[in-house]
Amino acid sequence: HGACRVKLCRNERGQAAVLTVMFLAALLGAMALVLDVGSWFREQRATQSAADAAALAGAQALPDSPETSTALATQYLGSNGGGAGEYSFSSTKLANDTITVRVTREAESMFARIFGIDSVGVSAKASARTGSVDRARYAAPIAVDRQHPLLNCSPLPCFGQATTLDLQKVGPGAFRLLNLDGSKGGTGGKIDAEWILRGYDGYMPLGWYGSDPGAAFNDSKFQEALNIRLGDELLFPVYDATTGGGANFEYRVIGWVGFVVTDFKKVKGNNWIVEGYFVRVIWEGFLSESGSGADFGVRAVELVE
Repeated sequence: HGACRVKLCRNERGQAAVLTVMFLAALLGAMALVLDVGSWFREQRATQSAADAAALAGAQALPDSPETSTALATQYLGSNGGGAGEYSFSSTKLANDTITVRVTREAESMFARIFGIDSVGVSAKASARTGSVDRARYAAPIAVDRQHPLLNCSPLPCFGQATTLDLQKVGPGAFRLLNLDGSKGGTGGKIDAEWILRGYDGYMPLGWYGSDPGAAFNDSKFQEALNIRLGDELLFPVYDATTGGGANFEYRVIGWVGFVVTDFKKVKGNNWIVEGYFVRVIWEGFLSESGSGADFGVRAVELVE
């Protein structure tokens, strides 16, 4: 009887060893799956980021050229990890103003291979739209008259043609320099120079703006700022009406236009000119949902649902 009891004990120890091995195998398998699932989620997030970047890049060529939009989206997708991309276009406010990018990738497995799972497919979708803006950020304080000839040609406006913007008096004490922050009275050459260098750090809506009544362009800081920005794209407000006089003189801003400054010089007295050409620009701003505001080639892009 004693020998039998020893044999039973040995059998129980063997069963415990088998159960321990099975438990460890299951535990290791679960840990492997957890690690791989985490890796797959990271790949999913990376795929979504790539889709977002591709959509935003593609939207910059819309609505004018879906072909260029596809090429830009493909280029950005390749720069952000690649994958198989599918592109489609739709219309919201303008024809072909929205691109939708669908990206699929294979996320490789590391430990799940022991269960026969070599990889899993991950996918993501993103849409981006382009359009005119009704609030623009980083504008410069030089206002452009809506009656400028190159803002009235076909197609609107005429880009790339050398032209001149004059800073002559429009009304008593007004030199086409705007208080972009909505303040009254003069902001002065130092603030205007900062807005030339970096743009007004605020979202500028359409509407009436007071004039800087001083000849701020005579300030050395203003002149230095414009000289630094030679060859750069600046965003200038466009106005179509004025009212008031002196410190109460105001301009009605109806939109914005991109402008590359090539020169800035005094003609005589307080008469200065800015030379350059109008350009189409992608700029930071809020897309116009109401269609308000004149279109002078300034576009914003944003991700949409």
